[in-house]
Amino acid sequence: MPPFLCRIATLLCLSLATAGSLAVVATSSCQRRCGSIEIPFPFGIEGQVGCAMPGFELSCNITRYGTQKLLLRDVELLNISLPEGQARMKMPMSYDCYNTTKHDMDCVDMANLNLTGSPFTFSDNANKFTVFGCRMLAYLGPGGQSAVGSNLTVGCAASCGQGDDLASINSGGCSGIGCCQTAIPKGIKHYKVWFDTHFNTSGIYNWSRCTYGALVEESSFKFSSIYASSSNFSLESGGEPPFVVDWVVGNKTCEEAKRNLDSYACISSNSVCVDSRNGPGYICKCSQGFQGNPYQHGLDGCQDINECEDRNHYPCYGRCINKLGGFDCFCPVGSRGNASAEPCRKEFPLAIGITIGICVGFGILLLTLTVIFLIRKRRNDIQKQLRKKYFRKNQGLLLQQLIASDESATDSTKIFSLEELKEATNNFDPARLLGSGGHGMVYKGILSDQRVVAIKKPNIIREEEISQFINEVAILSQINHRNIVKLFGCCLETEVPLLVYDFVPNGSLNRIIHADSSTREFSLSWDNCLRVATEAAGALYYLHSAASVSVLHRDVKSSNILLDANYTAKVSDFGASRLIPNDQSHVFTNIQGTFGYLDPEYYHTGHLTEKSDVYSFGVVLLELLLRKQPIFDTESGFKQNLSIYFLSELKGRPITEIAAPEVLEEATEDEINTVATISRACLRLRGEERPTMKQVEMMLQSIRNKGFRSVNDSLEDSHEMLTHSPERYVGNNQALGNEINSIVNLASPNCYILEEEFMLSGSIPR
Repeated sequence: MPPFLCRIATLLCLSLATAGSLAVVATSSCQRRCGSIEIPFPFGIEGQVGCAMPGFELSCNITRYGTQKLLLRDVELLNISLPEGQARMKMPMSYDCYNTTKHDMDCVDMANLNLTGSPFTFSDNANKFTVFGCRMLAYLGPGGQSAVGSNLTVGCAASCGQGDDLASINSGGCSGIGCCQTAIPKGIKHYKVWFDTHFNTSGIYNWSRCTYGALVEESSFKFSSIYASSSNFSLESGGEPPFVVDWVVGNKTCEEAKRNLDSYACISSNSVCVDSRNGPGYICKCSQGFQGNPYQHGLDGCQDINECEDRNHYPCYGRCINKLGGFDCFCPVGSRGNASAEPCRKEFPLAIGITIGICVGFGILLLTLTVIFLIRKRRNDIQKQLRKKYFRKNQGLLLQQLIASDESATDSTKIFSLEELKEATNNFDPARLLGSGGHGMVYKGILSDQRVVAIKKPNIIREEEISQFINEVAILSQINHRNIVKLFGCCLETEVPLLVYDFVPNGSLNRIIHADSSTREFSLSWDNCLRVATEAAGALYYLHSAASVSVLHRDVKSSNILLDANYTAKVSDFGASRLIPNDQSHVFTNIQGTFGYLDPEYYHTGHLTEKSDVYSFGVVLLELLLRKQPIFDTESGFKQNLSIYFLSELKGRPITEIAAPEVLEEATEDEINTVATISRACLRLRGEERPTMKQVEMMLQSIRNKGFRSVNDSLEDSHEMLTHSPERYVGNNQALGNEINSIVNLASPNCYILEEEFMLSGSIPR
């Protein structure tokens, strides 16, 4: 056999051996375009053998207009990105419109895409679940009508008032009035939209509007008048915003996949493996300096980029020589310089070069020193102007007036400079970081007078949140109570204002009572739990009744009850609080709160009263008694509301069978029954039937002072006042029946059944 035929045969054998390591091989006869869309391997048209990896088969259909449309599982596919491992798709939006004939809502489910068992997953970082309409809740989840309320993934609520101009209000964004957006968790493979219109029964809104829900690509969605006025948006031109899916090859990590080269997908010699961030699996990318398809061999795979031919992106002012994965650029003989950054210069005689070099050197040194001086001076001037700008933007003048008008606040509240806080935190050293979350970071600082403080530094604050910030400072500056966290001052010289609090070293009550027993550093005894609850109740009573101006906290929860070095309770976080004039019993506000703690009466009416804080405090008592989170996972894996769980379980079991084992070990049965009774009274649906914080504090104090072993008449009177029934203990479950049913019936189905508080968590994140 001639030598060249031997070489060809050898190369052919090697190619077949390598191609055999994969289950699917991309062939040159495969269709690689549908309309204007490129179809790169591992994708391919179904029915064409060897053109796609399993799970990546697409269909290319001809529309009634004669154009081609690329489909994945009957859903239109817009484009495919190999480097990102993503694909953009679109489908009709689900909508919910009022039927003037039936006088009811028509729920039309247009979107139903199940990617289970496929290599595709809905992208959590590129998509947002978006709802626009009036007084409507929609959620995205895999369940059917029978599973509503149990298999929920994420929900979002949009509301508006009569006559609202949604397009004008939102101005191209999605602010929550008529339009809301929320993030989705990782790993979602089923896209189906559900609507719940139960709470929209007042009839005062414009029923000609429809409500739409869809998973959309955040960067492509912009709210406009078409969203606010369309009666059948899915038929509008261009009215289907795209969404993004992540895709992976296989279900193993890169390390695991490389162990089996027969199934390893990154077959190009210049490719790298990257683990997926959205579930199991991996994708392949071309190495730096290469481009092409990392899933293919040879010329179809990753190829070296000839940088020398693309001088715009890879400049070279001298001689350019391309090399594998890069290029070399140098000046030719007889010239010198950095050919990659500037044109080459001809060489001068040595003496002239030295003289010029010395002169240039001195000139450059003098110029550099001058420029450095001017730059520093200019930078300091800019920083001063910027700090003044931020001070005015953050309403520093208003806060100064508020502090100056209150003599008690002037002595204890200070407006710090940024330099003071930088010095206190060693320029915000990461080693001083106490904790961080979705809303910001908290640093430990030591002021010049040796006071230890906690400095709250939010990540970002919107223009409309500045008033909340000033509100928190104004409220805390007027409050002086041993069980309320002390505010030393704030800093307004940064884009995001900073708050300076007294340092509370032992974290929150939530962290201690819900910590895993194996990692828990400290466990509160039952007596200490009662003490902390009593102190917190006393602080709330002070805010409601004893402070110079009545304050409604509006976000009472165990994570906002901090514990100092002696484990004394400190109520914190007054960003959502409201001042109440002495001649008013309530105020009307936008609904704010935390999922699981929010007063249902406050949500339905918008009327904020002191009884809203009482309801939230009742949930905190349940946390101490049952040692469960306000929203916890049941044994079957579903989410459960702690308040509803507590009242429901009492229908068939005594409280001693529901309370946490650690509570049963330390507390007496009478103490457990009484705390449960207080909780039940706080959780009554009608605010007027709930006790005041003063009554709650008195009951808790009575348990602590007397151990509930000898109950006097005043205690019995307070107990009767709390329960509104002749029964003494919660053990009489018959008296709970009507109350439990009324809470459970808060969410009766219209389109589908849904617990009301789930809507609040989606629309009002905290």
